[in-house]
This record gives sequence, C-alpha cells and structure tokens, in this order.
Amino acid sequence: MIDIHVIPNASRTQADGEHDGALRVRLHAPPVDGKANLALMAWLADTLGIAKRDVELVRGQTSKRKQLRVSAAACAKADWSALTS
Repeated sequence: MIDIHVIPNASRTQADGEHDGALRVRLHAPPVDGKANLALMAWLADTLGIAKRDVELVRGQTSKRKQLRVSAAACAKADWSALTS
C-alpha cells in the first residue's frame, strides 16, 4: 500500500517529496472524469517498472489523498529507489 498526496494540473508529473507521511506527486493530468487517477496509476507503474495491471486505486477516488495497492508479486521486482531520485 502506498499513500499519495496528489497535486493536479502541474506542469509535469513527478514525485515531490513527502506530505503528512505520504508521497507527494505533482500530476500533469487534470482532476476531471478520473483522468488524474488513471494518469497517477500509469505513472506509478512506469516509474516502478511494473505493469499497469499491478497497480490499483484502493481509496481516494475523488480526493487529493489516495491509497494505491501494488500487487505482492510486483513489489519484489519494482524499482522503489526511482521514487526518491
């Protein structure tokens, strides 16, 4: 499980430190019709080097604070250091 604080409508998508114990992500996508959620899941999968199907939005469909689940099989092969660089 990953807690993420999203800042939508950023100039580009990138990790930007921490906010109240959650990873802060500046997201290029607008918060309209679930586009930001899809973009966030795709960005996380791409950044970790795993398949999009291995990332699932668990909580926070309409809020800035989100909780995503990465499948256990993908956790072992994910590049977690990519989130801090």
